[in-house]
Amino acid sequence: MTPESNSALKTLSFRKARPEDAEQITRLVNAAYRGDSSKRAWTSEVRLMDGNRTNEAEVRQLIETEGSIILLGIDGADIVGSLHLKRTEVAAYFGLFVVNPELQGAGIGKHLLQFAEGFVQREWGVTKMWMTVITRREELVAFYERRGYRRTGQVEPFPENVSSIPLVQGLLLEVLEKDLTATSLP
Repeated sequence: MTPESNSALKTLSFRKARPEDAEQITRLVNAAYRGDSSKRAWTSEVRLMDGNRTNEAEVRQLIETEGSIILLGIDGADIVGSLHLKRTEVAAYFGLFVVNPELQGAGIGKHLLQFAEGFVQREWGVTKMWMTVITRREELVAFYERRGYRRTGQVEPFPENVSSIPLVQGLLLEVLEKDLTATSLP
């Protein structure tokens, strides 16, 4: 951990995204998943996918849709992480989880995820969070398993998206979930 990343963790705060944040969130998400800077990050999808991960209109829609929010990790005036949450019947789906590639490994992602888990319990009263992860991303699955998420065995086809171009055949998404009743509220 660099001194810069350690200071980011000390000053980290959280808030809900606003529509005017959509452009900055889009840049962060695309940089973390598929941009040049992502090649140094463990979250990179560049060996699996080409194209952008998202666009500004999609991010703005996620922010403005009822039962859907994007939580931001903020360091000063900078958005250093983001995570999308969508309320479902008794659970919350989360995705688009990113941390600035230059700051990965500093604990920002862990704190943002903990904040999100507490948020959905307090604000939505849900008892479970779930996500989908590309099955070939074993290091990412292991990250979530260390945080209490478990593989469900449920697999779904990778969605077709005009901005994401698979570079390998047979991509699948696996559902991971976590029972939040065993988690104390942060």
